[in-house]
Amino acid sequence: MSVKKVFYKTKPYCKVEFSIPSENYKDVIVVGDFNNWNVSDEFTFKKHKKRKEHVLQVNLPLDQKYQYRYIADGQFLNDPEADSFKPNPFGTENCVLDLKNI
Repeated sequence: MSVKKVFYKTKPYCKVEFSIPSENYKDVIVVGDFNNWNVSDEFTFKKHKKRKEHVLQVNLPLDQKYQYRYIADGQFLNDPEADSFKPNPFGTENCVLDLKNI
């Protein structure tokens, strides 16, 4: 699992690529406060043609921190490479994505 960020000098957003190994999961979605924790096609991963991963690229506004989690085959998962983690009301933790361009 990983998150890659591409910051642009002249754009008010960051291109974020979420990825998760495809050999372990069939269906993967990311939910977070950037999409009101709603499951939607817009945040459904696609199987990468060359890499053995499910991948999703989205543009998210800069200068914010976002909480998120993956739903892989119906199971909530955290990304061990998240920028940080924050406890949630369900007794687990959410991943934190920090998009403050330094």
